[in-house]
Amino acid sequence: MVWNIVYYMLFRPFPTKIFWPWRWLMLRLFGAKVSYKSLVYSSAEIWAPWNLRMEEGCCLGPHVICYNQALVTIKYHATISQYACLCTAGHDISDVNNDKTSLVVAPISIGKDAWIAMKAFVGMGVEIGDRSIVGATASVYKDVEAYSVVGGNPAKLIKYIHRQSL
Repeated sequence: MVWNIVYYMLFRPFPTKIFWPWRWLMLRLFGAKVSYKSLVYSSAEIWAPWNLRMEEGCCLGPHVICYNQALVTIKYHATISQYACLCTAGHDISDVNNDKTSLVVAPISIGKDAWIAMKAFVGMGVEIGDRSIVGATASVYKDVEAYSVVGGNPAKLIKYIHRQSL
């Protein structure tokens, strides 16, 4: 509850680059481990900053939804583009009573130099490999191998990226 008040009054109203250090401070005060060399846009919605880890050079773009009831780790130079959604929680569909309160959570890990493109969805428990690309509007429910490009709903392998070309 306190984070929501701080978010809407002290985090979100300051959209320019000169306030990035201010946003880092606000996130760190609430338990996030965010590198001072990472970028977090003011319009990014972070549900639980204490479950956010961002290494150097990462970017949480405009209007990203980070629904992080479990840990979200974004490694070195990974980019989460505008309107993407990282969702670490869901409901237990095997619950025979159809109890909507039976929440399940699992962490998300985004590898080094990975790119989650515009409006992509990354589901709970997913690990995105190093230098992978999740295409625009893709929905990822399973792990993505390193050096691969995936797209679609559900996301499927499009191609591998040759390591020599990097």
